[in-house]
Amino acid sequence: MAAPSEKIDFSSKQEPMLRDASSLKQGSISDDDREVFKANVDGVEYRTVTWQRAIVIFIKIQIATGVLGIPTALYNLGAVGGGICVVAFQALNLYTTIIAGNFRNNHPECHTIVDMAGVVWGPIGREFVGVIFVIAFIFCTSSSILAISIGLNALSDHGACSVAFTFVGTVLTIMFSCIRTWGKMTWPLTDQALANSHRIGFVSVMAGVLVVVIGVTTKSRPAAAPQTGPYELGFYAIAHPTFTAGITAACSIMVSSCGCPGYIPVIAEMKRPQDFKKAAIIVAALVWSICLSFSMVLYYWCGQWIASPSLGSAGPLLKKVAYGIALPSLVVSAGIFNHTSSKYLFVRFLRNTKHLQSNSMVHWSTWIGCNVGVGILAFILAEAIPVFNYILSLEAALFFAPMSLLFPACFWMYDHKEYRSGSGQQKMIYGAHVLLALIASFLVVGGTYGTVVQIKASYDAGQLSKVFSCADNSNTVGV
Repeated sequence: MAAPSEKIDFSSKQEPMLRDASSLKQGSISDDDREVFKANVDGVEYRTVTWQRAIVIFIKIQIATGVLGIPTALYNLGAVGGGICVVAFQALNLYTTIIAGNFRNNHPECHTIVDMAGVVWGPIGREFVGVIFVIAFIFCTSSSILAISIGLNALSDHGACSVAFTFVGTVLTIMFSCIRTWGKMTWPLTDQALANSHRIGFVSVMAGVLVVVIGVTTKSRPAAAPQTGPYELGFYAIAHPTFTAGITAACSIMVSSCGCPGYIPVIAEMKRPQDFKKAAIIVAALVWSICLSFSMVLYYWCGQWIASPSLGSAGPLLKKVAYGIALPSLVVSAGIFNHTSSKYLFVRFLRNTKHLQSNSMVHWSTWIGCNVGVGILAFILAEAIPVFNYILSLEAALFFAPMSLLFPACFWMYDHKEYRSGSGQQKMIYGAHVLLALIASFLVVGGTYGTVVQIKASYDAGQLSKVFSCADNSNTVGV
């Protein structure tokens, strides 16, 4: 694979256009000419993200709602199976992120994984993946908005209709996501008083989870378990789940480490896109250690009595403390996801026009309209599937398995066609990527089937609230 140029001149103002491979090989077009956003323009300066700031953004993309769903998944997979899944998926997703980032830097005209699909599969592939990309991040936004609604319900003792709390979460999400550049989106994630070295978004969710982790270890039995008499904890080193339960749990864990689709738009706004590996590796190590340690402690002490999201696992009082601390992070997460899908649509509408980086009325109306429109769709979805872990599993199977595992494998094979008929070692490497694509395909089909079956069974058993229900979704009332 050709390595990206170490020095990039950001002075050119030529509008970006997708080019054919032959013209690129001739060297007639510079990398800067092919970048989506230009530096030193009379308008919005998008490419301001350093690799240090990329760490801030990447870690919030991953340490979001995914970490809150892992403890529940461990009950179905057991400590050993769940731990293996956490480690394996994190390693696999780090590798595919590096593959995708390298591919993007080899084709700098790509703003998102959608453009990368266009390079490999042409216009039809670009349109198909574009639909997947938008819907995927609408799912992510909706899961975060639902978590905000649950938090507000818990803090207020169900003081209002849950739909109203979901709407409040949607409004807060849209307000944050309307910040135009990734570089400026880092200011709500950092604490200026500490020289931008600590992230409010990251610290708040970690502090909330830590409250729960400490809280559950101080109790003789889980808060949700019967408080008198014998009870079954439900902690298993090795579990024996059904296929549907196991694949759904595995997908919930996988989505917690799927950074690739969200990283690519940030890389497109980096000052030096080739520095993305530094940030990706550091974030992967942090996410792996945090997810594994916190989730294992919660599962060990709560077993089958883990709440979903896990912030509600330590009882009513600590649940309020945890949600009160973590609420800013939930809003930040929802805003980041809403920003990602909105930015794709925004670039899609205004690419190759003067309005992309200007402060014109067209620019502002398009940007705000994309954020509001996507936010409304996320609000509707949050009310249509009002169960946190099912949203995570469905978005993982349908969207993030292909975007984080399947498509990067295909991107690698596209850039390494010669390996298919090369030496024995090259053929083995090529075959390993074919295997990765097959594993991803299995997760797509099996995960979607398992999640749909479980959602249907829960609805039939009356375990799920109705759509647009005012009922308490935090399990606070009556506790």
